[in-house]
Amino acid sequence: MNTPLAAAKLAQRLRQGEAAIFPTDTLPALASLPEHAGQLWALKQRPQHKPVILMAASGPELWRWLEVDPLPAWLELADRYWPGALTLVLPAASRLVEPLHPGGTSIGVRVPACEQALALLQLSGPLATTSANRSGEAPCLSPEEAAQRFPQVPQLGPVPWPQPSGEASTVLRWLETGSWEVLRQGAVVPIELESGSTT
Repeated sequence: MNTPLAAAKLAQRLRQGEAAIFPTDTLPALASLPEHAGQLWALKQRPQHKPVILMAASGPELWRWLEVDPLPAWLELADRYWPGALTLVLPAASRLVEPLHPGGTSIGVRVPACEQALALLQLSGPLATTSANRSGEAPCLSPEEAAQRFPQVPQLGPVPWPQPSGEASTVLRWLETGSWEVLRQGAVVPIELESGSTT
């Protein structure tokens, strides 16, 4: 197992184009800078049509990256559930989406509720992320499991990591009709889902 790296050192490795693994509140994340996200599909042996998501240390940082003025409905959910286990799939310019969702018109974004993850993201900037596992296999839940699957990928220290929930984030997609579509029910259940205000 690689010696886990402090956030500053790992952010430097990410800026050099490497991938990294770090804890989140849901599942450990395999990550890279967005412009180097192609390696994530290769490492996971994952089909190219399956998108990765963008994590950042704050909502405003995600809006800046997407180059959009967030709609009130987006801000409402972001303010209520970020940091947390909610991924919002939002429209963005194709040149921004292409590295993370080839051929798509939208990208999933999230602010994780994990102090170690946020410390790294504050140094690295937004990162393309996906769960740390081979495609079709169960997700890794510990640094030891992640090191067995991806021995060449540096990890964030210190270890052990905070215990993740083990459940993926809830994913909502914004529709042109001005409502939300549930793509995946996960670790959080927004009251908007309970009230039936989504499609």
